[in-house]
Amino acid sequence: MAVAQRKTDIGPPDYRQFLHPVIKKNYGKWKYHEIPEPGVMVHVAESGDRIYTVRAGTPRLLSIESIRLFADLADRYSGGYLRWTSRHNVEFLLDDPKNIEPLKKELNDHGYPIGGTGNSISSIVHTQGWVHCHSSASDASGVVKAVMDQLYERFTTMDLPAKLRVAYACCLNMCGAVHCSDIAILGVHTKPPTINHEDLPKMCEVPTLVSSCPTGAIRPATVDGKQSVEVEDEQCMYCGNCYTVCPAMQINNAESDGISIWVGGKVSNARTEPKFSKLAIPYLPNNPPRWPEVVDAVVNLVEVYAKHARKHERMGEWIERIGWPRFFELTGIPFTKYHIDDFKHAGETFKRSTHLKHTH
Repeated sequence: MAVAQRKTDIGPPDYRQFLHPVIKKNYGKWKYHEIPEPGVMVHVAESGDRIYTVRAGTPRLLSIESIRLFADLADRYSGGYLRWTSRHNVEFLLDDPKNIEPLKKELNDHGYPIGGTGNSISSIVHTQGWVHCHSSASDASGVVKAVMDQLYERFTTMDLPAKLRVAYACCLNMCGAVHCSDIAILGVHTKPPTINHEDLPKMCEVPTLVSSCPTGAIRPATVDGKQSVEVEDEQCMYCGNCYTVCPAMQINNAESDGISIWVGGKVSNARTEPKFSKLAIPYLPNNPPRWPEVVDAVVNLVEVYAKHARKHERMGEWIERIGWPRFFELTGIPFTKYHIDDFKHAGETFKRSTHLKHTH
């Protein structure tokens, strides 16, 4: 006897039910795609069918009014079909090219820029920052807003040598993919956590707290007759992992927390294999609400890259071609002791010859 299956809400729904009919019909049978203008793409199937995409930037933290606006625009111009990209852009999927210009006009009228495709800067993928994250060393939305205000034209045009991906993470846990972006903005703690010995025994399990430290900097201790912990400052790398399991280990510090800048990462396999980001600027101060030092540093990196890189070169590929000494010279970034990798197993990344590349 067959047993009737009941519908449940366990697990994600089948993604195919949300696909545009043209995409569903031609799934896996696409011939090529083109980017006729910034923010507009067309995918052509082997059958000859075409699907058009209009991409607009969003603030990521969306109000209900914004979501309703996008839904209304999708109903009017794209049959109700839209999607969000991993970098927080909103994309409308159209099968009628006549709707492209009216949709673009309405988006622009409401303050949402069209772009982020091809050789441009797409929206900055970022973490929660002060609005939500318990271990953030800096804000996310504020920094990203300040940076993109200065790089707005790089989003709406496609005149860079190649695509340029910028990411932000508010601490070393790097929820924002800063390990693999062309330019990465990373919040950093620079002092060991402050221990609240009074509250620690009430809210934390000492064995769990001790084992949470990846460098073994936290050790059991008795303070004022109570069970607590101590931190070996020389071993602490300010990761904040202890604060995650024990709120009495306060890692946030308004005076010493700051921001570092990393460059050269990517996930693409085109031309060269994927690359990790590498340190460019070890520390910049938190200076809200506009973070001028961080904005100036990122804009400088973008402009120097745009001027000197060859066509199709990503940031890391350009740096490898000209060499790191020339990179520091062109960008005006001072080389410091913090650029020297002193972590365990770092020998695998050390340069083993006396040859240095200088390109002038």
